[in-house]
Amino acid sequence: MLKQLLAVLAFFMVAQTYGTTHAIASGIPSPGDFYLIARDRVGDFAGSHKVFKRTAAGLHKVSYCKREYWVRAHTVAWTLVEVENNRAVRLEFNFGKGWRPICDHPEQQVTLSDIGLAGDPREILAKPERTSGSLSLFGAISKSLREETEAYAP
Repeated sequence: MLKQLLAVLAFFMVAQTYGTTHAIASGIPSPGDFYLIARDRVGDFAGSHKVFKRTAAGLHKVSYCKREYWVRAHTVAWTLVEVENNRAVRLEFNFGKGWRPICDHPEQQVTLSDIGLAGDPREILAKPERTSGSLSLFGAISKSLREETEAYAP
């Protein structure tokens, strides 16, 4: 029972960290979501990264077409790599029945240096992203479960 309670508590603590339960609960876009979407030469979907309207641990404040958003460092690097790979990237809005273009050429508006990073975007993508809140939270949960198990051990 305590393990289930801790799992539910952990879920909501992470949800609070990211500002929304959808951001961590599902990779499926919902109406109202913003995504940077890469499309190939004929307009077919090639990949995407979620763009947030609120801050959270590990996100950087950026501006696309004079609007404020929050993105991960990997998102900025990914955008640059997609353009290098001859894919068109733009900010799109999910209005529930499809995607509406919001902003073209995000790679020209936000660069790695804008978020305080330098280097090759491919190298940045190769490194794991870390958020201090998520690591310490899961570490604390793991420790709590170990202590509970040890307390009940014969």
